[in-house]
Amino acid sequence: MRGITLMLGLTLSIALAPSAQARDKIQMVGSSTVYPFATTVAEHFGKSTNFKTPVVESTGTGGGLKLFCAGTEDNTPDITNASRAIKASEVEMCKANGVTNIVEVKIGYDGIVVANSRKADRLNLSRKDLYLALAKDIPTEGGSWIPNPNKTWKDVNPSLPNRKIEVFGPPPTSGTRDAFVELAMEGGCKKFDFVAALKKSDKNQYKSRCHTVREDGAYIEAGENDNLIVQKLVANPKALGIFGFSFLDQNADKIQGSLVDGEEPVFEKISDGSYPVSRPLFFYVKAAHVGQVPGIKEFLAEFTSEAAWGPEGYLTDKGLIPMPDTERASWAKNARDLGSM
Repeated sequence: MRGITLMLGLTLSIALAPSAQARDKIQMVGSSTVYPFATTVAEHFGKSTNFKTPVVESTGTGGGLKLFCAGTEDNTPDITNASRAIKASEVEMCKANGVTNIVEVKIGYDGIVVANSRKADRLNLSRKDLYLALAKDIPTEGGSWIPNPNKTWKDVNPSLPNRKIEVFGPPPTSGTRDAFVELAMEGGCKKFDFVAALKKSDKNQYKSRCHTVREDGAYIEAGENDNLIVQKLVANPKALGIFGFSFLDQNADKIQGSLVDGEEPVFEKISDGSYPVSRPLFFYVKAAHVGQVPGIKEFLAEFTSEAAWGPEGYLTDKGLIPMPDTERASWAKNARDLGSM
């Protein structure tokens, strides 16, 4: 009889296991740029509600979406942050793994800065300068391509310092990297007339030529931790670093942002679009987890509240550039309604 009781108990526990709540707190992954904003909202949410503080990890935009799209099981993230819009290929990856109901929420804007130590001269760079400094291959006047020969900033542009090109930046999995090559490098690449024409005749070659970063040591991948890049700039005043505006804003006593095409990376210039290397920020929610993991709808309401992302909200203190009033209202409604893409 004792053996039967044990067997029944074991059977009962196995039957009940799948229905037991696997997690009692929200899990977020994704962009290192959105990370400071997400952690700030998570901490506020944990302190001001009866829900547990969400766990936020900085994995990079691409890495976060890969984890997010892996399935709908309890061990997959509920939300992923992104410093660019989700790609069609990532939507397909999600769909292939059963993640079909995705809620997109834009949270605001950010500028990508090219910064250096305050101990060094501030640079005034054009997007063409950035392209000629960091591209793997560059065009010649004759319309051919050569491996990038530029070793110093003066090689790129005679008006720039005779200083070795040394730029710390994010890896390929980063949304900041994606946005930088599209906005800054491609923006400089198409200043060459024959390259601009290439976009119409051979789009793949155009993208490859304009987006491929050199691998000879001038550009140094520094991982997904933007705070680490800030530390490297403080330690090495000759180097430059690429990261989101919020990290410049939070470390303005130590580092300074270069002008890009004559525009300074400041709140107002990014907000009105005159700073040329600015982009929107997002997060994506797995609707299948709403109601399964406690607090998701309430967390979305906090993130999209005026107290958080509004012009006077606590996220502006962290460097978030708010959207216009009507745009915020539209995205807040989408988050509230769990509107699918």
